[in-house]
Formats: sequence, structure tokens, C-alpha cells
Amino acid sequence: MKKDQRPSYDHVPMVVIKRLPKYYRYLGELVEKKLERISSQKLAQMMDISASQLRQDLNHFGEFGQQGYGYRVEDLYQEIGKIIGLEYQYNMVIVGAGNLGRALANYSNFCLRGFCLWALFDIDPELVGLNVNGIGIKDISELHDFVADNNISIGIITVPKEAAQGVADRLVAAGVKGIWNFAPVDIKVPDSIILENEHLADSLMVLSFRLRGKMG
Repeated sequence: MKKDQRPSYDHVPMVVIKRLPKYYRYLGELVEKKLERISSQKLAQMMDISASQLRQDLNHFGEFGQQGYGYRVEDLYQEIGKIIGLEYQYNMVIVGAGNLGRALANYSNFCLRGFCLWALFDIDPELVGLNVNGIGIKDISELHDFVADNNISIGIITVPKEAAQGVADRLVAAGVKGIWNFAPVDIKVPDSIILENEHLADSLMVLSFRLRGKMG
């Protein structure tokens, strides 16, 4: 494998991929506590899964740890970070500087993980020129050139649903590689674009479903 070629994990089930950030978060807490080793049983117990599930998940990516000795916490933390891709910096923009867009811009932990927000964009002339957490709000007309000139990888959509597809089209045309969509609508993008939908109302409805037997 070439030095700059990343391994392909296309064979890994999405349910496993979705657990990786949780592994990374828990291991990060153990690193902060300066714990050197942990067994699969103890790590799995912390995460409320079985030890066999944990080992199966990690086996998709290679061999980690030693039987009878467990995992070196720092090493596993770093390896999972590499699997996720956190050794890279991802430049991002937010399109939609309303309440949700500004709330995301104020979340400083993104940049600590390598996801650096460079600008917000909006059509409202009263918002253009303002700053959120030190990040400027620009006119939407500047989006294409800004994305192209600043190596923007990720576009975050926080506009009303009526505008979401148009914004997605503009982001794709500008050259982003991934879109994080918060608009309450399903958007269409080319197969080459990685799309993550974050439908907040859908999550609340799932919570409602799970709560239904506890109400009343």
C-alpha cells in the first residue's frame, strides 16, 4: 500500500462505523485518567455492549491488544482516531446563519477534533458581516469561490427545507466532498458526495415512540 493511500473499509457494516466515535470518546476519557491498559471486558462494560461485540467490531480493522493483557489505551485511542480519519483537518462552512447555524458555530470542540469552521453563509443582508464565535458571516453569493479557494471539504446545511436542495447543489458544484444536512428534508447528491442527514425532529419522534409506554 502506498504511503498516502488510506485503507478501504467498505466491507465494514455501518452499525460498526457508528460505534467508532463512542469507542474514541470513552478511550479519550481513559487517556485523560492516564489509564495504561484495559481489558475488552471492562471496556465493553463501560460502553454497555458485550466483550465479544467489541472484539468483533475491532477485528474489522485489524488486530489490537494481546490476549491476557488487554489493550494499551493510548495506542487503541490513536488507532481508532486514524481509522475515523482524525489525523486530517477538515475545513467546513455552514450555510444558514439562523439559530441552529449559529449554535453549531459556537461549538468550539469541532476544531479540537480537526473539523475547522471557516465561514458561515446566509442570504439575509442584516446577518452578512456579523461574526459568530469569531467566524464571519458572508453573503451566499461568495460561497462557490470561498469553497474552491479554501479547500473546504464539508458543507453544513442549516437552512429551511425549501432551500436545502439548492444549497446542496451549490456546495457540490463548489467542490465539497461531504455534506452534513440538518434541513428537515431528504436531499439528493451525486454518489461521489458523502451525505449525513441529521433530522432532529426524527430523533424526537423515535424518543416519543420509546416513551409511549411510560406516559400517562
